[in-house]
Amino acid sequence: MITELTQHICELDAMQKYPSKLYCKGNTALLMRPKVSIVGTRKPTNYTREMTYQIAKALANRGVCVVSGGAMGVDAIAHNGAGAENTIAIAASGLDIRYPVVNSGLIRQIEEEGLMLSQFAKGVKATNWSFVVRNELVVALGEILVVTEAAIDSGSMRSVEYAQKMQKEIYVLPHRLDESLGTNALLARGEAKPIYDIEGFASRFGKAIQSDIPKDDFYYFCQSSPTLDVSLEAFGERIYEAELEGIVMIENGIVRLV
Repeated sequence: MITELTQHICELDAMQKYPSKLYCKGNTALLMRPKVSIVGTRKPTNYTREMTYQIAKALANRGVCVVSGGAMGVDAIAHNGAGAENTIAIAASGLDIRYPVVNSGLIRQIEEEGLMLSQFAKGVKATNWSFVVRNELVVALGEILVVTEAAIDSGSMRSVEYAQKMQKEIYVLPHRLDESLGTNALLARGEAKPIYDIEGFASRFGKAIQSDIPKDDFYYFCQSSPTLDVSLEAFGERIYEAELEGIVMIENGIVRLV
């Protein structure tokens, strides 16, 4: 069911103007998770496809929610890599329109397990202008922006401009000299950081946990390695219970997932 989102999302304060209305479909609890935005070309190389998928997967394994635009190419790969339950897709149309049609199955899955967001009411179709609006929202939601492949004159590079205005860190994949000229130019100018090691990059968001530990608010809270005092204030005795169960360890006043 499509509803109007009334809660304030502090990340969107970075936008030129906070959205007058936001519509949603799915799990709004994802908005409380750490978030990373991933964008790129609609026609990625095989190398970009594989690396984008691996980056999104590594982030999701650490409790990070991947944000993208639901488009063909890099967007869809990022959503799939993270898994529908770990992703937020921003639509350039009303949420009653699954666009692009080729991604309708993916979008339906995100509606059911993840979160769809849009600034546009029912019946509004995607236009060149609405894609620009969509891109700003994608960038604003993420703590950082990852651009895995982009031509010089592309929508992804417009997203980079938003990230720069919002003073967000920008990360890109290293490419051959004759590929992804947009991201290569960012590296040449020192305006982006390269991702040479996917696990190393993702580790800034915590440790990858491949276990049956429930991925709930407690899990995501502990992923940030909070202090013991802050943890006790937030979760009380559950901290010590989790330590006894071997879920967390308390070391030098810091709580960490085991």
